[in-house]
Amino acid sequence: MLDTSQGEPTVPAPAPLPAPVAEEPRGCLFALSQPPLMIFLGVIGTLLLLASVHDLYLL
Repeated sequence: MLDTSQGEPTVPAPAPLPAPVAEEPRGCLFALSQPPLMIFLGVIGTLLLLASVHDLYLL
């Protein structure tokens, strides 16, 4: 096939970058990664465990 183009070959322009997305709101997994909350939940869980063991074995 004969090359019939004239001049430089045209290159398509690169696609524009999408606009930056606003930061998503942080959900429950972010909250559970906080040390004060995990300490609080650990203390509550320990108290519930001790109460259940007390009820099962000592009463």
